[in-house]
Amino acid sequence: MRKMPTALALLALLGSTSALADITFFSTQARPLEEAQQMREIALAPYAEAINYMPQETGTFLSRLEAEKTSPDGALDLLGGLHGELGSLTPSILAPLDDLQGSLADAGISQQYMTLGKLGGDQQRYIPWMQATYIMAANRKALPYLPEGADLNALSYDELLAWGRNMQEATGSPKLGFPAGRKGLIHRFLEGYLYPSFTHSVVREFRSDDAVAMWQKFREIWAVTNPRSTAYGFMQEPLLNGEVWVAFDHTARLKDAFNKQPDQYVAFPAPAGPSGRGYMPVVAGLAVPANATNPDASRKLIRYLMTPEAQIRTLRATNFFPVVEAELPDDLPASIRMSGKAVAAQSSADDAVLSLLPSGLGQQSGLFNKIYRDAFVQIVLRDADIEETLDILAPRLQTLINTSGAGCWLPDTPSDGPCPVK
Repeated sequence: MRKMPTALALLALLGSTSALADITFFSTQARPLEEAQQMREIALAPYAEAINYMPQETGTFLSRLEAEKTSPDGALDLLGGLHGELGSLTPSILAPLDDLQGSLADAGISQQYMTLGKLGGDQQRYIPWMQATYIMAANRKALPYLPEGADLNALSYDELLAWGRNMQEATGSPKLGFPAGRKGLIHRFLEGYLYPSFTHSVVREFRSDDAVAMWQKFREIWAVTNPRSTAYGFMQEPLLNGEVWVAFDHTARLKDAFNKQPDQYVAFPAPAGPSGRGYMPVVAGLAVPANATNPDASRKLIRYLMTPEAQIRTLRATNFFPVVEAELPDDLPASIRMSGKAVAAQSSADDAVLSLLPSGLGQQSGLFNKIYRDAFVQIVLRDADIEETLDILAPRLQTLINTSGAGCWLPDTPSDGPCPVK
């Protein structure tokens, strides 16, 4: 009878050893129960080895990694997180992944994304994994009014203005639309698209001559924009009811229009300005803890997750788009197929100017967004003097950045301390 506990202990030990042999994938992505299950069953199930997928809240993710950084034998094998999350870790927590660059050189990953993965240093600290972003959408009724010679996938803001004028002259009503309502994301358009396209900056050149020219151009564009844009939250609604023919918004806020009437709409990249084609991606990356016990297994899993097949499976599970070149299957929802092509064209454009989500601002994030929205309200909606308005708002912007201590983020050049507003 005394042998029973020993046998049970042996079984428990064997079970424990088996569990420890699993690859532990610690991730801030696909956290909701349904998404996590889809991640396991769709994206990870085909992999040859067992994977323990552990979705975590950002705070738990960061605190555990910081707490375990001095342990010689880490319990985590692979990390998945947003650029800002991985970038907030002590760099030495993440193992260099330069050895993976060669095998991924022909995958079609944006060089800008690979540079992001260096986290400001010389070594590759994460491999770009998946992306989401904002794009443009147009009703096919709008296409005949494109200015002569315009390429929908390489549009400029001058051409967008001419397009808006053509549509208004032909229909008698303005057909451009922006999400400028209380729940709309107009601030992301200003921070991630307009400012980078005209100034190659978000903070440093906030009140520069180029910024003044940018606001003048947006005033002209707004003159042929549906005035109800100040009430729009999700642009899929005014697209579907015909109030708007051409719109900007996040892919998730356009999907109903694409899914309900896929033959009626086209998706395309945001326009370019004098400084390039500004765009704001949400980039997630894959990293390996420096104290991972089996780093070769971690790298092998990364190679799998970066294959086109696995990227499509991840898309099905998370609605995040591939970062590698991948042919989107016909059985995907229309919104994913349509948006995916525009997302890929936007991030791979020769004139692309990557603009990160504001980072390092902490509790000042809301106030940061408000300054850009206030500039829009004063300059565009109330026709206030551009230079005077920017001169009033610039010190407020500098104060909140100083309060947070946030350094500059792309497309601004790095700063030693808080990002300066010139």
